Amino acid sequence: MSSLHPVSGTAEEILGLLREWAAAEEPAPLVISTSGSTGRPKRVMLSRDAMRASALATQERLGGPGRWVLNLPPTHIAGVQVLFRSVVAGTEPVTTQDVVHAGRELAGERSYVSLVPTQLHRLLEVPAAVTALAGFDAVLIGGAAFEAALRRRAEEAGIPVVATYGMSETCGGCVYDGRPLAGVEIGFDDGRVLLRGPMLFDGYEDDPALTAETLRDGWLVTHDLGRITAGGRLRITGRDDDMVTTGGVKVPASAVAARIREHPTVFSAEVLGVPDEQWGERVVAFVVGSPGLDELRDWVSAECPRAWAPHQVVRVGAVPLMANGKVDRMRLREMA
Repeated sequence: MSSLHPVSGTAEEILGLLREWAAAEEPAPLVISTSGSTGRPKRVMLSRDAMRASALATQERLGGPGRWVLNLPPTHIAGVQVLFRSVVAGTEPVTTQDVVHAGRELAGERSYVSLVPTQLHRLLEVPAAVTALAGFDAVLIGGAAFEAALRRRAEEAGIPVVATYGMSETCGGCVYDGRPLAGVEIGFDDGRVLLRGPMLFDGYEDDPALTAETLRDGWLVTHDLGRITAGGRLRITGRDDDMVTTGGVKVPASAVAARIREHPTVFSAEVLGVPDEQWGERVVAFVVGSPGLDELRDWVSAECPRAWAPHQVVRVGAVPLMANGKVDRMRLREMA
């Protein structure tokens, strides 16, 4: 059954509901069920004003209205926004996962597509897909870390990629290539990123305590750690909940994973902490690639403190992902 409370149904059904919602006099907020990648799904309430502010700011940043390709689950915020941006722009979205077909259909029109990094990585292996992506006016990449090496490959292929940062609570991406969209403000609290602007959510449905903890004085308190670079761009450096305390030392899992991904025989990697009787938590690297534990420990230690080196390596054929392209951290912990 299709609904906006929470968002459910096919792309076509949700698009129809969004058109009605956009035209209604005083519609109730739509509700997005978050992924629950860390084991605690939430129901995020988003007002029409917030969604419209986000859609218009994106349209302004990208250079004007255009046609969007839906290549993501329509029930997650990125997919919902592709559909709602189309409603706001008065354009018809293309609902297909075949970017080659979409590229042909949209030839000569202003067009956009939103992908997660894993999708981009796979499409770069298909020449026809690379050609199609190069024909879009912007290819938004979000939902997970956008590694510098992957971005270089895309840009060298002529693909106009735009790195987005945001979440369900901000109606999707609100910072593009490190710079906030119109109306968005960035702040910091002890290294944690704070966000403020007209696209903020109304709260978590039936969870006032979590709402009060997350929305403080008009600011969204995220779990992301970051800083502003010398060039004035936001750079996310990790998450406050990805710190692994092992043997009394705090280890930033995201920084270790980033170092491991630089290894010449590693195609993908994630790092988590799992309970350990000796260490409290042990640092576990999940690796798509060939290096063994000793080699990876030396590789990490060459650029990072030795205490950050992984205690265990789990080789995987692919890093498990959820439907929205984010890493399935619960599954990784089970594998460890």
